[in-house]
Amino acid sequence: MTPQTIDVLIVGAGAAGMMCAIEAGRRGRSVRLIDHARAPGEKIRISGGGRCNFTNTGTGPANFLGENPRFATSALKRFSQHDFVKRVDRAGIAWHEKTLGQLFCDDSAKQIIRMLTDDLRAAGVVLSLGVSVERVDRVADGYEAALSDGSVVRSRSLVLATGGKSIPKMGATGWAYDTARQFGLRVTDTRPALVPLTFEAGLLETLKPLAGVAVDAVVKGGGTASSSPKGDRPQASFAEAMLFTHRGLSGPAILQISSYWREGEAITVAMAPGEDLYARLKAAKEENGKQMVHTALGHLIPRRLAESVCDREGVKGKLAEVGDKTLRRLDAAVNAWTVKPVGSEGYRTAEVTLGGVAVDQLDQQTMEARSVPGLYVIGEAADVTGWLGGYNFQWAWSSGWAAGQHC
Repeated sequence: MTPQTIDVLIVGAGAAGMMCAIEAGRRGRSVRLIDHARAPGEKIRISGGGRCNFTNTGTGPANFLGENPRFATSALKRFSQHDFVKRVDRAGIAWHEKTLGQLFCDDSAKQIIRMLTDDLRAAGVVLSLGVSVERVDRVADGYEAALSDGSVVRSRSLVLATGGKSIPKMGATGWAYDTARQFGLRVTDTRPALVPLTFEAGLLETLKPLAGVAVDAVVKGGGTASSSPKGDRPQASFAEAMLFTHRGLSGPAILQISSYWREGEAITVAMAPGEDLYARLKAAKEENGKQMVHTALGHLIPRRLAESVCDREGVKGKLAEVGDKTLRRLDAAVNAWTVKPVGSEGYRTAEVTLGGVAVDQLDQQTMEARSVPGLYVIGEAADVTGWLGGYNFQWAWSSGWAAGQHC
């Protein structure tokens, strides 16, 4: 079969792949964008409860993890969250800001997908869905890919935009990592991130009655007290909601800390942050010593949680019957609860994959592999992982835009 000759073949029609295709097409490049899924932008569609948390007003390098989070600086500056918001505004998509700078569509995430597919069409990009790469090789003038639809494509540039391993039921695979290794690039260790944490059976049994209880919490964990650009894991602290589930702990604060946590480490949780529970309980004791301890604590934190904490600490009876030492112990049990997860729910529920193609192999201006001309790695496939809250989408837009200016 005679190969089809084009300028750019992009594999992966997610956020990064579509943005890259749009930008390359606008430069007059002949672009084919393929994806093995039957619809583009599936992660966009399900994100943010169907409303797509498409960026964050506070996006910066500090919101990312990886061997060198500063690698993201160039792309984030050249195509910022404000630039993407302008595109959303031009498309007439209404949006609103929630907590911590998170921006969501007022209506549906499908509006973002429609905006992108409209731009793909206008830029002359050929979008091929239900098509995967069966083989890809370097040839004299670029790359040759044999596709599952029976076609063979020769392109000057090849863009890896298939993301990571998260949510395999949506078709996620490690294809980008395998292909990067095929061409001699280093791939860092990968693991699920932004994922609920799980606990050993004994602790889980004590937590099960709390399933469905949510609190505003401060969760701390991670590695070393300071970080360097070469990958020391920093300690982290997140003040967001936490949710007890029948499998363990979830909610934004736990998803955030999961990116920093490693097996064998403990996390520390404050479930009434900013509250001096000892002082509050002592005052309640002086005001009404006949009140049961768990009742008094239940005025300060959710009732079921108060009962659980008192049971765990073996504290019973009336406030008048317990001393200051016991009240301090209850304070610590709520606001310095140290617990050791045994694992996470894995890629099945992880929102992103931590790790990826090592960024020291890539040009931060163009996202091109330094040692493999014409090969680009963008979005989640690269070792750049954002916090929860729209940061990973912004990295997809920014890295896709940067590669689209050059591929």
